[in-house]
Amino acid sequence: MKLVSFKADGSTRYGVVVEGGIVDASAVLGHKYPSLRSVLEADALDELSALAPSKADFALDEIEFLPPIPQSGKIFCLGINYMAHITEMKRDKPKFPWVFMRTDHCQVGNNQPMIRPKVSERFDFEGELALVIGKTGHHIKQKDALSYIAGYSCFNDGSIRDYQRHSQLFTAGKNFYQSGSFGPWLVTTDEIPDPTKLTLETRLNGEVMQSACVDDLCFDIPYLIEYLSSLGPLRPGDVIVTGTPGGVGFGRDPFVWMKQGDRIEVEISSIGVLSNPIEDET
Repeated sequence: MKLVSFKADGSTRYGVVVEGGIVDASAVLGHKYPSLRSVLEADALDELSALAPSKADFALDEIEFLPPIPQSGKIFCLGINYMAHITEMKRDKPKFPWVFMRTDHCQVGNNQPMIRPKVSERFDFEGELALVIGKTGHHIKQKDALSYIAGYSCFNDGSIRDYQRHSQLFTAGKNFYQSGSFGPWLVTTDEIPDPTKLTLETRLNGEVMQSACVDDLCFDIPYLIEYLSSLGPLRPGDVIVTGTPGGVGFGRDPFVWMKQGDRIEVEISSIGVLSNPIEDET
C-alpha cells in the first residue's frame, strides 16, 4: 500500500493511494485513529488495506501533500553513510554511525516549496531513503530489525552547508525552517521486502546529480535499527533517514547550490518521486 497524509477542504487527513487518487481513510477511521501515526500505534494497517478497493475521494492534484508522518516522534538522520559520499567528502570511514536529529518544522511534503534561508546561499540537496518504524522495540537485534519497519519513503535532507560547519555538530545546518522534504507517501514493506535492491536518483532541474543503489550504505538498515534502538525504545511513527549517496552540491567543483526557481526531485524505485520547488525566504 501507499499511505499518504494530506490537506483537503481545509482539514488534515490521511488515506490510501489508489488508481485515480486517494481514498480518504480518515473519513472512515478518523474517529478511532486521528492520524496515520495513530494507525501505526494501533497496529491497524489491515483496516487501511480493507479500504484499498474503494473509489478515490480526491485526485492527487486536488490535495496538499504533507510529510507521511507529519508529527514524528523522532527523526534520526545519518551522516556520512554511503561509501561514495564518504569518499567525496574526503572523510575516513566512520567506526560508528554519525547520528543527528531533525525536527518536524524543518520538513515539508511533496510539491511544497523548500525554503532557502536569507542567511545563506549554500543550500544543498541530499536525496535519501527514509524508513518509518511500525512497532515499539528496544534493543532490537539485527536479525529481527526489518520486521519493525512499517514502510519506506523518500527524503531530501536539505542542508545549509556553511551553518552545518559552524561546529562539529550538524544540527544548525540541518534544521532551518522548511529546508527539507519527506514523501510523497509511505510504501508498506510488503511491496519492498528487500530495501538493498532499491535505487535512488536525485535530479536538479532535470539533471541527474545523484544515482546509487541502497546497498552502498556504510551501516546497513538492520545495523542502524539495532544501534538506534539501543539508545531507547523506537516507537511507531519514528523516522530513520539512512544517509545520502555521492553527488551532493558541496562535493562538486564548482559547488552546486539550490536557488529560487529550481526544482529538486528525489526518486527511489518502488516508491516514487519526491518533488519540490525551491523558494527564497521572504
